[in-house]
Amino acid sequence: MTFSRTLKIAPSILSADFANFGQEIEAVEAQGADWIHVDVMDGHFVPNLTFGPPLVKAIRPHIKTVMDVHLMIAPVDPYIDAFADAGADVITAHVEAGPHIHRTLQAIRAAGCKAGVALNPGTPAETVDYLLDMVDLICVMTVNPGFGGQKFIESQVEKVRRLRAMIGDRPIHIEIDGGITPQTAPLMRAAGADVLVAGSAVFKGGSVKDPAPYGENIRAIRTACDTLV
Repeated sequence: MTFSRTLKIAPSILSADFANFGQEIEAVEAQGADWIHVDVMDGHFVPNLTFGPPLVKAIRPHIKTVMDVHLMIAPVDPYIDAFADAGADVITAHVEAGPHIHRTLQAIRAAGCKAGVALNPGTPAETVDYLLDMVDLICVMTVNPGFGGQKFIESQVEKVRRLRAMIGDRPIHIEIDGGITPQTAPLMRAAGADVLVAGSAVFKGGSVKDPAPYGENIRAIRTACDTLV
């Protein structure tokens, strides 16, 4: 992964057809996806249950871009090596998920992955102030984590502006997860984000047999950002 602040669209497979993950991933990449976002939920840290390391390992051969694994689980540390071994390029842990986020980030990097830290909507930007030299990505949740299709929380735009100022010239991605549409994406792009996670906004209207809408949806988000930034 070469660092760049160019806009990256990262479809979340949480909105894909669960019976056809491999084909869905190949289709959405062929239609212009830059990264593939994998939402891992444990039914404890967040109120939903999704994927474990075996699923991540199974879909890895289908991903030609970047596998971006977002761990909405607690505890995190016991599972880092399993997700790294399954093929994650980026592993993101929540600052709220445990008492030792510094140690967690060290462990992610030691496992050979890029290290991300995620912030829930109620968590201030300043929480990561002393972590900036050991993270590769900061994920700002613009919905409460746990379910797709929620409404975008506007207050997070200012949080992204603060983070962008704090980061300065460090090679750190700012990722936005939740409620991204052609209407909300430009707000976050203008504030300083470069990775936009989109689930239903990308996958709506399409299928493995008819993937063209995936491309149309991705282009709509990208065009909205290019127009207004």
